[in-house]
Amino acid sequence: MNTHEFDYIVIGGGSAGSVIAGRLSEDAGASVTLLEAGGKGDSWVVKTPAAAVAMLPTSINNYAFQTVPQKGLNGRRGYQPRGKCLGGSSAINAMIYTRGHRCDYDHWAALGNTGWSYDELLPYFKKSENNTSIKNSFHGNDGPLSVSNLQSHNPFQQIYLNAAIEAGFPVTDDFNGAEQEGLGIYQVTHKNGERWSTARGYLHPHMGKRTNLNVQTGVQVERILFEGKRAVGVSYSQGGKQHIIRANKEVILCAGAFHSPQLLMVSGVGPAQELRKFNVPVIHDLPGVGQNLQDHPDFIFGYSADSLDLIGVSLGGTVKLTGEIMRYIRSREGMIATNFAEAGGFLKTDPSLEAPDVQLHFVVSLVEDHARKLHMAHGYSCHVCVLRPKSRGQVTLASNGMKDAPLIDPAFLVEEEDLETLVKGYKLTKQLMDAPAFTKIRTKDIFTPNVKTDDDIRKIIRERADTVYHPVGTCKMGHDAMAVVDASLKVHGIDSLRVVDGSIMPTLIGGNTNAPIIAIAEKAVDLIRAGR
Repeated sequence: MNTHEFDYIVIGGGSAGSVIAGRLSEDAGASVTLLEAGGKGDSWVVKTPAAAVAMLPTSINNYAFQTVPQKGLNGRRGYQPRGKCLGGSSAINAMIYTRGHRCDYDHWAALGNTGWSYDELLPYFKKSENNTSIKNSFHGNDGPLSVSNLQSHNPFQQIYLNAAIEAGFPVTDDFNGAEQEGLGIYQVTHKNGERWSTARGYLHPHMGKRTNLNVQTGVQVERILFEGKRAVGVSYSQGGKQHIIRANKEVILCAGAFHSPQLLMVSGVGPAQELRKFNVPVIHDLPGVGQNLQDHPDFIFGYSADSLDLIGVSLGGTVKLTGEIMRYIRSREGMIATNFAEAGGFLKTDPSLEAPDVQLHFVVSLVEDHARKLHMAHGYSCHVCVLRPKSRGQVTLASNGMKDAPLIDPAFLVEEEDLETLVKGYKLTKQLMDAPAFTKIRTKDIFTPNVKTDDDIRKIIRERADTVYHPVGTCKMGHDAMAVVDASLKVHGIDSLRVVDGSIMPTLIGGNTNAPIIAIAEKAVDLIRAGR
């Protein structure tokens, strides 16, 4: 068994872990090791936008979790993809760059999380961002994370905008500026038409060059090690060998909303009653570990249309795709540069609301069951999700080891208010989908032709809704009895251990979660350096 020492051990090389390891290793006097279960995240599958999103239903770079049966979804099991490589979910996601609403972060601060208001977090969004097209006080232009406009040049972007205007919705060209409400075309984490994961921005340029940065892939972390209530190291297996490494300063857990609580629990930190079920020795009874799981419940409309600008299965589509591959090789433009979910936006189901409460994702393909069910047609889809669900789920253990997936229960639509918000969101989206710009090009309503009444809407939502891939909250930040970390992201009751990822969000933000998780990690680096 091999033992080594580092100042910082970072567990998980995803959206947060890549940032933490990359930033901490900027200090040549600090030694950093990063442990990642997957691969390096540097293959063409990751770099080519359309390829990586198309791989979403597979286990390539993906844990491809399932939920437990969901009562609110008629007992169906949901699908929960999570990235498994350097870059984590930023290496398999739809690359949409949105931050949520100002009120989301001000709410965190109002809950007692000092330093986490919008104005206090905005500098970290800007620090991370290198926006190639928007230059104003809301954006950064020299950070490691490249953010740009899409280079797919799909004409359906304009059709979507035309429909939005016809339906009477506001249109915006920046969802991260002064006002979030409106529909438009998403900016993406691309650089010259290629996916720009956090690994590409924060890690890959420094691997093999910084002698104080040690990145290990293909690692199965097994336990966090403690002396009393101080985290002192990690045990893991790699290539059939067992290893122990020690942390001189801190262990930093960045394994995500599912694996971070799981690793805490199998290591002895969590609800004592839950740990004893699996004969895990209790280091510290922390009842909130694994609780407070939140995710965006989502419904998808789908339509067929006779257009080869839409990605689909046909002879003509195959011929066009061949040409588009050549175009992408030459210029990094065209259909292969798509993130699929090219447009969308944020709407209020009630004009009196402080912030939009539903989000749309317009997809230039006909999508069903996370692209696991294919249609012999070209078409388009439109997601609508509830941004601030009231339902709360949990992550619990299936065994006392990390090799078994945890039990994931998002508790989708358990609260009736979430269902009713989604019904309202359905109606708003249907209004957009029935605008003349769309009705004159579609050939068939695939999923909702017979939906007429509110009860019909409720029924089909329960039959077809699932995640839009934003689980958070399972190691929440706060000071109440169910909080897991404090405002410095230190685990309550444990020394030298922090959690830095989406699991620390006390409440789900109103937007895609990748950009906020990167900003959280940027702020955490400053907290660590300041010894707070």
